[in-house]
Amino acid sequence: MSRAVEESNRNLLRARDAMDRSYAQPLDVPALARIAHVSPAHFSRTFRAAFGETPHRYLQRRRVERAMFLLRETDSPVTEICHAVGFGSLGTFSRTFRDIVGRSPRAYRREAGGGASRSQGAAYVSTCFTMAWTRPRS
Repeated sequence: MSRAVEESNRNLLRARDAMDRSYAQPLDVPALARIAHVSPAHFSRTFRAAFGETPHRYLQRRRVERAMFLLRETDSPVTEICHAVGFGSLGTFSRTFRDIVGRSPRAYRREAGGGASRSQGAAYVSTCFTMAWTRPRS
């Protein structure tokens, strides 16, 4: 692998790491492209080639993964979780969550035994196992 390709990959990883760290903040392709030191169009193209999905879809999936955790582990209302993970509207959050997970946030919470039902004697499963088993696939 050439030095230029290695540097490009490192820059893409830096941008992806920024998404992982700041998923709840407003992020856009131009800002991420600046982190990767490339143009926005080139960033989108190379990100998809490297990671198999667009930057926008990666960020959505990351936000939904965090929402899944919060739905399982807290009693916070769905609307509060929606805003905590970076979605601006409940409608967009619910639609995106359903597209990625296959059911609504409320149905996911009910089936996962999260929220109030957790305190009613639901069996405990370690978070690392649950994350691996329920990781959204898109």
